[in-house]
Amino acid sequence: MSAQKTSASRTKPVSAVGAFIGFVGFSVLAGLLVTIGVTPAIAVAGVTTTSTIGVFESLPEYIEIGDLPQRNELYAYQNGKSVRLATVYDQNRQELKFDQISDQLKNAAIDGEDKRFYDHGGVDMTSLVRAGVGSLAGGLGESGGGSTLTMQLVRNIKMQQALELPTQEEREKAYNDAVEQTIPRKLEEMKLAIGLAKKYTHKEILTGYLNIAFFGDGTYGVQAAAQHYFNKDATNLSPQEAASILAIVQSPNTRNLSDPKYYDANVARRDVILKSMYAQKHLTKAEYDAAIASKPADYVHLTEPTQGCKAAVGDGAGFFCDYAVKVVKEMSQLGGSAKERATAWRNGGYKIQTTLDVGLNAQQKQLLNVHDPKTETAFALGSTMNSVEASTGRILTMAQNKDYDQALKSASTSTSINYATDYKYGGSGGFQTGSTYKVFTLLDWLKEGHGLNESVSGAPRLMSSGWTECGQPYYAGGYTPKNDSPGENGNYTVARATALSVNVAFLNMAQKLDLCDIKKTAEDLGVHRADGGELKSNPTSVLGINEIAPLTMASAYATISNGGTYCKPIAIDNITDANGKSLGGQPKECSQVLDPTVAATAAYAMRGTIQYGTAVGAQTADGTQMFAKTGTTDEADQIWLVGGSTKVATAYWQGNTDGGKTNLRHYYSGAGGSYASARADVWRQAMTPINAQYPGEAFPAPTASAIRGNSVAVPNLAGKTTDEARSLVASAGFTYVDGGTQAGAGTAGTVSSTSPASGSLLSKGSSVTVYTTDGSQAAVPNVAGKSVEDARSQLGDAGFTNVAVSDSYQKGNGKQECRVASVDPGVGSNAAKSAEVTVTLFGDKDGKAPEKCQ
Repeated sequence: MSAQKTSASRTKPVSAVGAFIGFVGFSVLAGLLVTIGVTPAIAVAGVTTTSTIGVFESLPEYIEIGDLPQRNELYAYQNGKSVRLATVYDQNRQELKFDQISDQLKNAAIDGEDKRFYDHGGVDMTSLVRAGVGSLAGGLGESGGGSTLTMQLVRNIKMQQALELPTQEEREKAYNDAVEQTIPRKLEEMKLAIGLAKKYTHKEILTGYLNIAFFGDGTYGVQAAAQHYFNKDATNLSPQEAASILAIVQSPNTRNLSDPKYYDANVARRDVILKSMYAQKHLTKAEYDAAIASKPADYVHLTEPTQGCKAAVGDGAGFFCDYAVKVVKEMSQLGGSAKERATAWRNGGYKIQTTLDVGLNAQQKQLLNVHDPKTETAFALGSTMNSVEASTGRILTMAQNKDYDQALKSASTSTSINYATDYKYGGSGGFQTGSTYKVFTLLDWLKEGHGLNESVSGAPRLMSSGWTECGQPYYAGGYTPKNDSPGENGNYTVARATALSVNVAFLNMAQKLDLCDIKKTAEDLGVHRADGGELKSNPTSVLGINEIAPLTMASAYATISNGGTYCKPIAIDNITDANGKSLGGQPKECSQVLDPTVAATAAYAMRGTIQYGTAVGAQTADGTQMFAKTGTTDEADQIWLVGGSTKVATAYWQGNTDGGKTNLRHYYSGAGGSYASARADVWRQAMTPINAQYPGEAFPAPTASAIRGNSVAVPNLAGKTTDEARSLVASAGFTYVDGGTQAGAGTAGTVSSTSPASGSLLSKGSSVTVYTTDGSQAAVPNVAGKSVEDARSQLGDAGFTNVAVSDSYQKGNGKQECRVASVDPGVGSNAAKSAEVTVTLFGDKDGKAPEKCQ
């Protein structure tokens, strides 16, 4: 290199690499490599290396190609047999051996990137000189930046190592350092390349390079690239296909073949590579001409990757696949730390047996496709179904109405968010559960010794006070809850309030409990907020304002199916490592959290929901005993049905996914009926094949004491004086409430009725409202068969003085003529003593007036 050329280079703008190897930098590098004997001795004028040899020697000299990611395979069950679910890599890559790679690809790589690959020891002095000359000429052109394939492999290895670091900040810094084009970075790259060349053969280096390089659009390695862009393996590629793949490597984001807008840039580099292949006699003139004349549109056949959860086998299995992968990466079988587990997963070779039943999952997905179509445009409709095996916690299904897609900008019919799981496993913050959360008040009610036949008021009222939270009074100022239906009023047994889901009844139950105890009961059944926050325990929490994942609710209800034993959800049955060693799966974590009698009694109450309550239509034709609870938020923007048999519990959720408040009672699916009204039928259809595959048994019958609980019957106070009534109410353990005087029969001032009615079961401390009579009414006596005179007399004795005889007659039999057939008001009814009482007489057999009665 002459001094004149060196001077000229100072005035010309050059590329990053050109600047690096231009002027003094290039001279220093070339001279240094000559001095330390890395390359053949080439005379380079004006080079001084004394000061740089020490720098070079201080750089690291060792790097390994290492094991590239192997295939991780997930398996599921179908008809009781294990079937492959998905092939999942840390990156979309499939490693090939040297002999499996197309010769065209090998030639394209060497001819296009490093012609003297087989002649140098990792660093090519001739290419460095040419790069320097190219930079002096104002550009690198085909000569490149002097980076050999070995040096590029070093850079790719360092980029890969950067991507494996634990934090985003660390990854970005290390990645930027790896791709930085500075003299120190180039020196380090060279020395590591020399180390690679000493340790590995040329075949191993070339194979490593073709397997590790990034080829754009999420593909790594030539096999994944060939499959993605050409729908074929990298074993047998045409010259133009091979050159197009290698054209991507220098600029994967602007030369990949994922979009026609990148074709021109790809072809420009492709043709340079083809020219080099022809010059190196790896193509005939005819092959070269045909390749140059070809257009990407002629040979690009873009296909979705066969790796990853998007390609999971079985309709709608992608979301479970994604969840299972996240779970596996937390399991100790892969390592003791997050970093160890991430490295182990990347290295791969694992066979993961999951719990998913692809057949049942596909059936549920198809149900959701029909009843909760992903094509709904009126609002952001989401839905999911999750079925859990009660005795183990094994997740059998995780179906969703949307299609699985991890793309940042996916179609409205697909999403990356898993509606079924917690935020950390799928990006969903959960959904308000509505009345399905009432089950935890019911369970705590039963745990505290209350019974299903106890009466509670369902009448809306101001409920500011009367609450207990963690042993302390809780004031809910101005809280006036309402029921879902305006007609829900009066008193209900707890069993009926459960079946009909009466809000105020459950709030009155909660006032006899501690709100923190209800929360603790929910937590015992594995319930937690999907966002990781603490469960709320204020009065409104009783009606389901906590945002919870559907999978969590399915597992909680499975506890009732399982006789009070909660089993933590399991997605992984077993892991087998690359050496075929079984490492086990997620441990079965089950614990008895409810007395079996409590669980049986709760199931009994919620069977009523299906029999005559809010889930009528959910019963399967096979007759399997099942229980369920519906849930609807205040604005019906979230709709639930959760329940199960003794074997499997299933949670069905529908709702707005974007925070909208669209009322699902007002929108209708293509299957007919509103989204809300169809839930029982959809759930029934989901449970039918489950019951066939997992036959349920009859639930244990609740004991009489569980039905009654520690309740006390309201005494019969009819006819008692108020003082007597107060004494009897107090002795029964109730609170006397004066309901005032009402028009009624009996002696004025005595008790006419109570609310709840006599015989109703109440817990001690409950209020009994007592009503007294003003004596203005009397009970109409039975005067049937009497003569008019006797009837008048008896009615008069009862206090009725205004007696009339009807002009019409009822048919008689000849013996009843002229005697009383009926009376209005009816016998036994209370009527004002001043009211007219009309008697109707028997006539002849034709119903006409007999002469003797006239």
